[in-house]
Amino acid sequence: MTRVIAVANQKGGVGKTTTTVNIAAALALSGKSVLVVDLDPQGNASTALGIEHAEGTPNVYDVLTGEHPFDTIIQECPDISGLSGAPATIDLAGAEIELVAGDGREYRLRQAIDGYLATLDARGATCDYVLIDCPPSLGLLTLNGLVAAREVLLPIQCEYYALEGLSQLLRTLDMVSSHLNPDLRVSAIVLTMYDGRTRLASQVVHEVRTHFGERVLDTVVPRSVRVSEAPSYGQTVLTYDANSPGSLAYREVAEQLDAIDGQLGNSTIGHADHDANNSI
Repeated sequence: MTRVIAVANQKGGVGKTTTTVNIAAALALSGKSVLVVDLDPQGNASTALGIEHAEGTPNVYDVLTGEHPFDTIIQECPDISGLSGAPATIDLAGAEIELVAGDGREYRLRQAIDGYLATLDARGATCDYVLIDCPPSLGLLTLNGLVAAREVLLPIQCEYYALEGLSQLLRTLDMVSSHLNPDLRVSAIVLTMYDGRTRLASQVVHEVRTHFGERVLDTVVPRSVRVSEAPSYGQTVLTYDANSPGSLAYREVAEQLDAIDGQLGNSTIGHADHDANNSI
């Protein structure tokens, strides 16, 4: 069964898109069939995958507004077999305004992805993973991503204010689970941008593991120049520098995520954990 995972955090700069594309690349390199849905108008995931997303390119916006079928916008990643992407362009920035009065506006992406997976099944093809790169907000685009997903992966950076605003995100996840998508589960948390030279980073890791326990993946992704450079070459770090610490870390993260049973993942983090927001 296809695992549909939303990578979400309303804070910017936490490594969300970087985590999405590098986990996707690692899974594909391990033999999985992976689709990345770029739901961020900035199109950074599309850039890292090396797929076309210039203005006028058929993209997720056209799917949400009903102008294109989902399968017609998907492009293959040129560097990694088995990895493909549904691109985003700046047009997507207007989708929230255009959809706000639309019928079933929260379900547009879910219907598109479910239809695509059904089409694949009818052809005898498979897709092991769909990773949805949500924008850094809690608006209608992110809501579409959370309703479309069955699991949520939360990236949290190992820096000051790491948990600031997390309680708002957790309340949103609870709301979506209660009213729109009862299948939604928080299956994993990944710690990013770890700098072992600082005491603060170690403190953040300790606090996150204390509050969220087994949901936190074992591997911590280090801060890495190679990880930051890779998108400027239209690549993930796994093809840009396969032996760099960041590349090796994301391979381990992908392995740990793959080992989680998506159907048995933890439910959304309870309100008791909201106190973590004030612990750092």
